[in-house]
Amino acid sequence: MRVRTYVLIASVAMVIMSSGSKEAKPTVGLNPGDLAPRIKSLENDEDLRFQNHSGHYTLLNFWAAYDAESRARNVRLMNEINKSGSEKLRVRSISLDENQAVFTETVKTDKLDHSTQFLEEQGRESVVYKEYRLHKGFTNYLINDKGVIVAYDLTPEKLAETLDRI
Repeated sequence: MRVRTYVLIASVAMVIMSSGSKEAKPTVGLNPGDLAPRIKSLENDEDLRFQNHSGHYTLLNFWAAYDAESRARNVRLMNEINKSGSEKLRVRSISLDENQAVFTETVKTDKLDHSTQFLEEQGRESVVYKEYRLHKGFTNYLINDKGVIVAYDLTPEKLAETLDRI
């Protein structure tokens, strides 16, 4: 009898505590449903804030010229975005090359739109590299206008499917 009383009291306490969390907001993280970490400064001192309530999604893509796979994916993603002509998508593609000349030449060689490509010259030592845990590999994130990650590690094919749904 005593055990039942304790279980009942604990259950009522849990219900009361959970009822106060209706206004819960997502936490900052790297999984779908999390708020994307803010990027404080890049080559042109532009802060990337994803909470803009503009109705646009942001594709945040990380790459480097020294990483052939991420570089090729960056080109394929940009080609898919150009092909789709989606007005709902902004692109911020961040290179973690530490050399401005390498970055500039790669953007030129790959025929990328310079307005969508940014350089984080601190590379592996940067806050961005650490906050986005890029030591596990370069990836990308699709972020809505509330700053919430809705998908990650999109291939060009998955991106096309996702763009059709939004």
